Amino acid sequence: MSSAMDQVVHDQDVMEEEEEEELFFTEIDELQNHGINAADITKLKQAGVCTVRCVQMMTRKSLCRIKGFSEAKVDKLKEAAAKLSTASFITGLEYCVQRRKVMTISTGSKQLDELIGGGIQTMAITEAFGEFRTGKTQIGHTLCVVAQLPISMGGGNGKAAFIDTEGTFRHERIKAIAERFGIDAEAALENIVVARAYNSEHQMDLITEVAARFAEEKGIFRLLVIDSIIALFRTDFSGRGELSERQQKLNQMLSRLTKVAEEFNVAVYLTNQVQSDPGAGMTFVADPKKPVGGHIMAHASTTRLYLRKGRGEERIAKVYDSPDVPEAEAPYAISAGGIVDVS
Repeated sequence: MSSAMDQVVHDQDVMEEEEEEELFFTEIDELQNHGINAADITKLKQAGVCTVRCVQMMTRKSLCRIKGFSEAKVDKLKEAAAKLSTASFITGLEYCVQRRKVMTISTGSKQLDELIGGGIQTMAITEAFGEFRTGKTQIGHTLCVVAQLPISMGGGNGKAAFIDTEGTFRHERIKAIAERFGIDAEAALENIVVARAYNSEHQMDLITEVAARFAEEKGIFRLLVIDSIIALFRTDFSGRGELSERQQKLNQMLSRLTKVAEEFNVAVYLTNQVQSDPGAGMTFVADPKKPVGGHIMAHASTTRLYLRKGRGEERIAKVYDSPDVPEAEAPYAISAGGIVDVS
């Protein structure tokens, strides 16, 4: 009996070691072995650059903006990063092995999970847009709890981060959802880090801060929720005169989120708002609402879900755009325990 238990423990250790090997990034501290001094590494960490992959993802221009970094120093940094991690061509088979790291986190509804290929994917941005009362925030709350469940239960076996731009995070909802899944409510809340963003610049700072936390607590986080991505941009930039600047700033933020998702193997779930399309009335478009953020938002999101109200308590999710799954619809409902199947 004990030998069987020992075997199970051994298998778990092996799996953990394999996960450790294949899942994770190279920490920025490794650059010290390649001629980069500790003071410069500290400056990089303060700027939110915590991994070697992040150095490769950033342009020389962006790195030069960090205080104390000259062009010569940035060139040396790029060379050192290239020695530690290659960012070049790989075969399709090697890429296939990399994609095995992708996990899916259940939304709480089997019908909705089937629609999007098993759940919200890590290493990708999933955007949900729709009117108020369609369940965008409730999906976010449910994901925060489900992300903590074991993988066998559709979870991510990790923690969640929630950036709240509209004051929508509710601990009572987390407690009710945790109860549904049989988790201790206080433990569930302990595993979620929450920050309230007050303007678009603060929102960007929080993303940098959370990336540093992901690097610090290696492999612990599985989900980042931003509810909503666009609200503060709509407040901070008004009118057509500031539209170009708004889109540039939004583009930078979405680019950062894409990198964070890939770098730390986390699922990024964004909620987005809709706007009325005055021109849609002229054509035969059934629904004159469209997501805010334009083409920049559309190109950055991996999977886009359009949520709308159905009959009674029913809600409908439609795949608006996705590289993985075809356009289709699925019903779901909002209950006291989060997102559920329509009975």
